[in-house]
Amino acid sequence: MLLQLKNIYKWVTQGGRRIFLLNDLNLEVQEGEFISIMGPSGSGKSTLLNVIGMLDGFQEGEYDFLDEPVHAMKEKSRSKLYKEYIGFVFQQYHLIDELTVYENIETPLLYKNVKSSERKALVADMLDRFNIVGKKDLFPSQLSGGQQQLVGIARALVAKPKLILADEPTGNLNSQQSTEIMELFRDLNKEGVTIIQATHSESNASYGTRTIHLLDGMRDRSKE
Repeated sequence: MLLQLKNIYKWVTQGGRRIFLLNDLNLEVQEGEFISIMGPSGSGKSTLLNVIGMLDGFQEGEYDFLDEPVHAMKEKSRSKLYKEYIGFVFQQYHLIDELTVYENIETPLLYKNVKSSERKALVADMLDRFNIVGKKDLFPSQLSGGQQQLVGIARALVAKPKLILADEPTGNLNSQQSTEIMELFRDLNKEGVTIIQATHSESNASYGTRTIHLLDGMRDRSKE
């Protein structure tokens, strides 16, 4: 078992009322799965990914990752676990404006203290794989949305994470790029990388081995 969420509740309070973002959510993920999370806007897809990725906390419930109790951990331990095992592809890129394409992709390797020669080789491999060698010295503001997304995906993959979380990973890509990225994800999954993607796209979802439907922060069992 890679991870397990048990009875997760996450809410915000507005006008004295609780608005549930995740409502008694349970999920088990085995190593090597490729899961697609679907549901209308506001159903909790991004929130769920952020909780799994340890970027967001929650008010009630338990979360175990590789048998470690995430819910009981201090921030520093959680951060270490995230940096060691998880690669995140964000819908809004989250690239660092002051860093070049090369430096953005290299960032996760610095967190993991990978030595310089190995960093160079790993980043070069990603630049090559995504056809962005010619962009390596540019800054995010000099790239199109699609190019920024490719850099974000390269950054998520460079440290060879155990789990990839992808929030609408092809939202800013053209159809050819979208297909290439989904096929890359499928290949990585065949190599043993676990992938959880949130998507509106039926065709993207079909790359997964299992689809989970959310509605109002809950599993929509009628569709599973």
